[in-house]
Amino acid sequence: MPRARKGSAPRKGGQRRRGGARSSTQADSGSSEDEAASEARSTTSDCPSLLSTMAEDSLGGDAVDEQGQQEDLEEKVKEYVDCLTDKSAKTRQGALESLRLALASRLLPDFLLERRLTLADALEKCLKKGKGEEQALAAAVLGLLCVQLGPGPKGEELFHSLQPLLVSMLSDSTASPAARLHCASALGLGCYVAAADVQDLVSCLTCLEGVFSRSCSVGGPTAPVAPASLHGLFCAALQAWALLLTICPSTHISHILDRQLPRLPQLLSSESVNLRIAAGETIALLFELARDLEEDFIYEDMDSLCSTLRTLATDSSKYRAKSDRRRQRSTFRAVLHFVEGGECEEETVRFGLEVLYVDSWARRRIYAAFKDVLGSGMHHHLQNNELLRDVFGLGPVLVLDATALKACKISRFEKHLYNAAAFKARTKVRSRMRDKRADVL
Repeated sequence: MPRARKGSAPRKGGQRRRGGARSSTQADSGSSEDEAASEARSTTSDCPSLLSTMAEDSLGGDAVDEQGQQEDLEEKVKEYVDCLTDKSAKTRQGALESLRLALASRLLPDFLLERRLTLADALEKCLKKGKGEEQALAAAVLGLLCVQLGPGPKGEELFHSLQPLLVSMLSDSTASPAARLHCASALGLGCYVAAADVQDLVSCLTCLEGVFSRSCSVGGPTAPVAPASLHGLFCAALQAWALLLTICPSTHISHILDRQLPRLPQLLSSESVNLRIAAGETIALLFELARDLEEDFIYEDMDSLCSTLRTLATDSSKYRAKSDRRRQRSTFRAVLHFVEGGECEEETVRFGLEVLYVDSWARRRIYAAFKDVLGSGMHHHLQNNELLRDVFGLGPVLVLDATALKACKISRFEKHLYNAAAFKARTKVRSRMRDKRADVL
């Protein structure tokens, strides 16, 4: 991956507004609960399950136990790889799911480097001969494999060997929508990580654009009605396309802006909340790229666009789920604020003893892409994966002894006191606000 592709590096024509990452002397006391446990599917198979062997990351973990867990995991991964060639589809699916969890939770670059050809061959067979769920899992594992191997000759070789198959499946309208969805994500992430040639980047951009553009009409104000089963595919293709825009040369960006910026607002009227949100975030990213190229960039149909964004930012339709309304309003408030000339809202990600600041739409898209594929393993990879640390400008991996880690660890009781104090303060503020509303009424 060329150095110009870093998420923290300034793009040509514009400078970053804030630093990418800083160190913190306090442990992560406010990080959110792991989300992967609710996402993991229980799969019955002849292959041994990883769920009983996975351990949560801990700041005060013992080094000997950590090494033992790593060795145990490598032995399990060997068994999963062997199961990928089993005759039973259920066994292959179970192996793929366990392999996905293993690669997301731990870093195994050297171990996987020795077995990359075997894995690539097995994944290719699963993609070619498997059915929907198996193909989807194989594509997901391929994306994780690219993240594990990182940029360089070996990672690029893996991506080039399976890129034609991913493009073929993604373009096949008869293939399973779930399989095509994961192929779109794997194609985008694999190209972002491993492709060093600009022609590969342009080829992947064109392929992904061809998928989600089918949900946009050529000259109409609204998007054509698409089957609900394809909404996830269009969303994944759009997000993968947006990810690749963050590393696209400025000479190509101007043509993309002229072609897609007038068409993307059509997706804001989609029936799918995820597709609407993805379209809104991509529009914000396009505005960010356009302003990097031309500081006084002006969009011709700004009034209509802002009106649509404002409507979505204040939508209170009862036929939408409450959680969907909340996500939509939060996202489009930020998008509207940025499109009208404001700054991108900064997000703070705490992991271990470090802090990552996500302060641009490009960094948001990059962080979300890795978070989608790594799940609860994101913090572990931010701490230890050189690829992610390079992308986000975190510097070399921090090496701390067990004593220092233990000293910084917050006990469960201290966490409880902190949360109780925060809850009390929040309740007081909300009570005052309720009193003010009552006075107005």
